Amino acid sequence: MVKRLLFISLLALSLIDSVKAQDPQFTQFYANPLYLNPAFAGTAICPRIIMNYRNQWPAISGTYVTYSASYDQHFDGLHGGVGLLVTNDRAGEGTLNTLGINLMYSYRLEVSRKFSMKLGLQASYMQKKIDWSKLTFGDQIDSRYGFIYNTNEIFGKNSRGFPDFSAGLLGFSERFYVGFAAHHLTQPDEGFLGVSKLPMKLTGHIGFVSYFNKKRKEKGNWSLNVLYQQQQDFQQINYGFYINKGVFVGGLWFRQNFFNADAFIALVGFQYQGFKFGYSYDVTVSKLSNATAGSHEFSVAMQFPCKPKKKKFRAISCPSF
Repeated sequence: MVKRLLFISLLALSLIDSVKAQDPQFTQFYANPLYLNPAFAGTAICPRIIMNYRNQWPAISGTYVTYSASYDQHFDGLHGGVGLLVTNDRAGEGTLNTLGINLMYSYRLEVSRKFSMKLGLQASYMQKKIDWSKLTFGDQIDSRYGFIYNTNEIFGKNSRGFPDFSAGLLGFSERFYVGFAAHHLTQPDEGFLGVSKLPMKLTGHIGFVSYFNKKRKEKGNWSLNVLYQQQQDFQQINYGFYINKGVFVGGLWFRQNFFNADAFIALVGFQYQGFKFGYSYDVTVSKLSNATAGSHEFSVAMQFPCKPKKKKFRAISCPSF
């Protein structure tokens, strides 16, 4: 109970003047490709539906719970892919809720027989809601009896909506892939009591895949991957590998910024025909490790068949977990 009150109090203090926010993150970033980079829209060619769930720091009940669902597909007539992504993030047991509706289009360019590129554009509508009744303030505290008084704080709006825009670039061959994305290009104002610009988020990702048997790719593969993200003063790097053997997928990752370690990550997945399921667990290795119980994440993807395309496109070979 003490931890919960302390967390909610700290969240309240952070919201009084402005909201200095960072985006939610997903450990299985390739299992949520449209969230990672809008250029991924349509990379699977046929229709694809993906759902994701993340529970961060479950030992502090309801701290950060994030959901997302997406649909994307390639259309020959549009020379690229179209995608829809819906996200919902709940912080502090629903004290702060963020809903995002994102539409994206990615143009496909076949640079050569071995290398393709995609340019993605994204338009979003974001809505933030705050439940002021779940916040506690300093003037409510009695030194002897705790939180017993009513606050004299003047509350602002409890909801705020705004448009947002992002863009991304993706290049890939049979074995190599690299991408860059810039989210919140206009840095929209998301403050409740004053002006608070949502910082631009920059993402770079790169990877390499190798097959156990090049002539029989169904035998499986392994891949090395690096992800770098920066949002205002916050920087983070993820690096690790995946192994895909038959219907099973495994992965080991490490996440850190340039000064502190954050988490060691283990992933297991299952894929059969058009169905994919993944589970990952973040083992927190920072000073918060004893209080958070890590993070759990689940992903489910369904790939549907479609008619053969008039022009055969190369599908990206990056992991899907």
